[in-house]
Amino acid sequence: MNEWIATPESSNLNGFGYDKANQILIVEFASGGRYEYTDVEQSVFKKMKSAKSKGKYVHSNIKNNYKCNKI
Repeated sequence: MNEWIATPESSNLNGFGYDKANQILIVEFASGGRYEYTDVEQSVFKKMKSAKSKGKYVHSNIKNNYKCNKI
């Protein structure tokens, strides 16, 4: 993983990271679930980093748009 970002300000997420070489976004939810989203473009990761609400960004732009596996 190239970068991990903790999100203590988020009530929904503990953090998220991105593997640039494999285009994998990993999201760890506050509930304890950790998911891997595949084929996520780096531009999407950059937008998530700058989003005011990371949880809302995941809900609106990641879930249901990318294949995901619980890890």
